[in-house]
Amino acid sequence: MTGPGEGCRSWVEVSTGALERNVRQMRALVGARCLLAPTVKANAYGHGLEIAAGAFVRAGADRLCVDSVDEARAIRRAGIETGIHIMGHVPPPQIPEAMALGASFIVLDAASVEASAAEHARSGLEARLHVKIETGNQRQGLDPTDAVALADRIRASAGTILEGACTHFANIEDTTDHSFAREQMRIFHETVGAMRSRGMEVPVRHISNSAAAILWPEAHMEMARIGIAAYGMWPSTETRVAAMLAGRTGVSLRPALTWKARIAQLRRVGAGTSIGYGLTYRTTHPAHLAVVPVGYYDGYDRGLGNAAHVLAGGVRAPVRGRVCMNMILVDVTDSPSQRQGDVVVLLGRQGEEEIPAEMLASWIGTISYEITTRIRETLPRTPVP
Repeated sequence: MTGPGEGCRSWVEVSTGALERNVRQMRALVGARCLLAPTVKANAYGHGLEIAAGAFVRAGADRLCVDSVDEARAIRRAGIETGIHIMGHVPPPQIPEAMALGASFIVLDAASVEASAAEHARSGLEARLHVKIETGNQRQGLDPTDAVALADRIRASAGTILEGACTHFANIEDTTDHSFAREQMRIFHETVGAMRSRGMEVPVRHISNSAAAILWPEAHMEMARIGIAAYGMWPSTETRVAAMLAGRTGVSLRPALTWKARIAQLRRVGAGTSIGYGLTYRTTHPAHLAVVPVGYYDGYDRGLGNAAHVLAGGVRAPVRGRVCMNMILVDVTDSPSQRQGDVVVLLGRQGEEEIPAEMLASWIGTISYEITTRIRETLPRTPVP
């Protein structure tokens, strides 16, 4: 029997136990009456769509949120029958497939409503549509007046159901001052109120991302679209601080992803040796270098050169020189027992040491979301307990 990563140069291990535990934590926060809808877009934030979707459903997720029809199709092909909500743009030619997959989806214009009604006339399927209200993010959605008008059009069209309304916070994760997010929520409630005052039912309101789900019980409403927290990462340091200040101290998240690779070669070099493209690092002592077959093509950012560490034998080993397209050079002088084929950890825990996604992100000035989602999709994802 072979273990995870057997025969692989580099691979990702995903703890399904951690994924399930995180979702159960979020269920405890939002309650039984709120639809819990973990987001599995972007290959489940790099964790593997099928692995994460299966774990979330086992943990009691009511729906799965995706960005596209392609992702919804992949979920159905995996044999998962749980409800799907498509948050991204669904072009009118793809609406028949979205309806056939049983997904609810966002519409942004009359053409999409007409395409939904036309597919109902052809197939008899009903379209469960959601209107996205622009409240301050300026990313995707309709101004309140236009949102109400589109909702009215949905109500008037045959075979289209106004199932929900939503919006997306702009900066709830980036600050402990949530006045802007509070104003977004006010605009959202006002717009939904305008729909209801015109006799429209809006049964599923959803506004909560991970940060709102953790911080604000009043934002849970009928559905919570949790994202990064389902994978065991806090949305930001500010969210963690705000949770502490609000007394939301019972949240314990467990990262699920570990990225590993095997040492391809070991080399000894003397003091004063220049390393890698551009000669950006020169050794100050005799060094033992490991060639690790992972590079920026695999999603290991080029900015990590001369900045990051990997874990080798449970010891931090610095990356020396520039990150190449398909490999990095690592100084394993302080881990002298390393041999060709030994496993190093690029992201995750080994022994008592850990390199979390947040740490890699801090080294290159980005966020944990980008670190995990950029891991090359074709690298094997292996579920582990």
